[in-house]
Amino acid sequence: MPNESGHILVVDDHSTNRLKLSLGLKKQGHTVEVAENGLKALAMLGEQSFDLVLLDIVMPELDGYEVLATMKADPCLRDIPVIVISALEEMDSIVKGIELGAQDYLPKTFDPVLLRARIGACLEKKRFRDQEIEYLRQVERLTEAAVAVESETFDLNCLAEVAARSDALGQLARVFQQMADKVYTREQRLKQQVQELRIEIDQAKQARQVTEITGTDYFQSLRSRASNLRQMLQASDSQDE
Repeated sequence: MPNESGHILVVDDHSTNRLKLSLGLKKQGHTVEVAENGLKALAMLGEQSFDLVLLDIVMPELDGYEVLATMKADPCLRDIPVIVISALEEMDSIVKGIELGAQDYLPKTFDPVLLRARIGACLEKKRFRDQEIEYLRQVERLTEAAVAVESETFDLNCLAEVAARSDALGQLARVFQQMADKVYTREQRLKQQVQELRIEIDQAKQARQVTEITGTDYFQSLRSRASNLRQMLQASDSQDE
């Protein structure tokens, strides 16, 4: 299986080493950026997205150890794999780099086959790590959706991305959408029924109040007086004619 291409940052203060590595990586189909020191490398890492960093250990101003430590302390950079570059006789430097979080190492006099193998392994590991992070992110979205259903703020579209997956998580999201839709429809129907019941209760209450009022002696007296007054007015109209 051919190695996947990646966006790689080469950090080395020697222009010859940068050129040699860049050419070798580009021949393998990778996109390559270069930095001549650690400060420049950190600035570029903050501006662009990289799949892998090839990092020289011995550099002025900010050496490879400091760059590596800074990356591992940054939540946005710590998951980018780093391969340290060092001479084979500097094995202590290589060990320290690995202890600080580097994935692997390359000797400065590297073999193209070795370069391809080490780069391919790191890129594959990063790809699996990215997939894991994305999977966990979508699991979190499913959990948030469950909370939203409980608080009656659920939106079916919020799980569209998760439901588009072809794996078990996608199937779970689709089932969840169907269940949530049924719950929402049932709740809306119940709310409508409650509203209609309240209207009926209010109407019955008003009717009962009218009955209670019209059944009092006072109301009957008023009705009788009104009837008498109406008869007197009719009699008066008849005399005028």
